[in-house]
Amino acid sequence: MALQFAPGDDLIFQLESGYGLLRVLAVEEQEGETIWHLLAYEELFPDVEAAEAALVNPTVLSVRAAHLPLTDHALEKTPAARLGNRPVTADELAPCRAWRERGGQPFDRSALLLLGLR
Repeated sequence: MALQFAPGDDLIFQLESGYGLLRVLAVEEQEGETIWHLLAYEELFPDVEAAEAALVNPTVLSVRAAHLPLTDHALEKTPAARLGNRPVTADELAPCRAWRERGGQPFDRSALLLLGLR
């Protein structure tokens, strides 16, 4: 299944306790595999509309994880839908660059498992 997300996409996921937000920072190929670089926000929202409203001023959101590099398989296991798209900033990309420079390896577990959310 080909995922239809792009850098700058804001994604929403649902938990029993509310809705959370992820952000696609970059997408790249590494050794023939697609790597998805995500950012995860801390806040949970009571509904989709509240999450969308928070994205109007994203600087007030707290970052839970600045960088989650995921395999295609891991992102497929992360139940998320696209809310919108906005430009990715240099500050947001800094953890991705540092990960590449260290020769980092992507995670093959869903973003929700990596964040300790179920």
